[in-house]
Amino acid sequence: MGSIHSYETARGKRYRVQYRTPERDLTGKRGFRTKRDAELFLASVEVAKARGEFLDARASGSTISALGAEWLANQHHLKPSSLRPVQIAWRLHVEPKWGSRPVGEIRHSEVQNWVTAFTKGDGKPRSATTVLRAYGVLAGILDTAVMDRRIPSNPARGVNLPRKLKGKHKYLSHAQVDLLAGSAKKHRTMVLFLAYTGLRWGETIALHVSDVDLNRRRVDVHANAVEVSGTIHVGTPKTGEARSVPFPPFLAPLLAALIENRTSSQLVFGDGDSYLHQPDRRRGWYVSAIARSQALDKNFPRVTIHDLRHTAASLAISAGANVKAVQRMLGHSSAAMTLDTYADLFDDDLDAVAVALDRARATATDVVKM
Repeated sequence: MGSIHSYETARGKRYRVQYRTPERDLTGKRGFRTKRDAELFLASVEVAKARGEFLDARASGSTISALGAEWLANQHHLKPSSLRPVQIAWRLHVEPKWGSRPVGEIRHSEVQNWVTAFTKGDGKPRSATTVLRAYGVLAGILDTAVMDRRIPSNPARGVNLPRKLKGKHKYLSHAQVDLLAGSAKKHRTMVLFLAYTGLRWGETIALHVSDVDLNRRRVDVHANAVEVSGTIHVGTPKTGEARSVPFPPFLAPLLAALIENRTSSQLVFGDGDSYLHQPDRRRGWYVSAIARSQALDKNFPRVTIHDLRHTAASLAISAGANVKAVQRMLGHSSAAMTLDTYADLFDDDLDAVAVALDRARATATDVVKM
């Protein structure tokens, strides 16, 4: 138990409470006008300690700036490509606004007002991705403050957030893939490979010769090379799991030509020794290939390199591949994720279901009539 002591002030007698935190640190609070007020406070402290609900008033004075630096240092589980945007959100949006504020003083309404104003921007609305990322940093710091028993609850939770709308996927036909590949010139094999295997760019440039099995027509995907601020970091695939991906027979001779004079430890694409950097979005070879394709076909869509992954899914589903096979090819964590991502590709299947039901009904009613 703690203790209560009286002391004299210019305004009369006051009471001071001393007690120990669950960590056995001696602390206290002073300024109580009556002994009963001091006793009630001490009792509430002891009850809170017994229930595991104790909050150290001093700890709630820690600023977002101090806690944020610690929180960021503990995000080492994130891949470099995921960590970088979080660091930017902290530096540009969270610390300037909240850095000097003690966690115990932040209110739910303040966070809501910030999110609303931040979404609208200064006459130019910010994307939902930018807002959600900045909000996620603040909410994550406050979550840690709750777990450290600095504050009783997270004032950032439960605010109204902007919706992140899904963009419509773009798909190329077989003929369009051939046109783009031809327009890519020396990168022809790269374009065909991306469009018919569904590998991510980073997974493709991380392939070594030893990962290619020309006899089985498979590539083993177990690495992902991601460029962050001009530096390429090599890690595991996005889901963290390796997978084996098939490729069509027509790609076999093209891949064989690429790796013919290379050792098993060299890279498949590029010069064999250095990881390829993603082409410049304004003047790179891929943008030039799109421009040449559009010059030959005015209806050719402006697709990104990542859209070639969507194209692979579309071509596979059109060819009759089941969802589970497409999931394994793309490296999705579940078939449900594949269905959610490419729900638009199954619209024709819905029509087929309606036709099948109509036929089943007709057959059933004919039997009844007989």
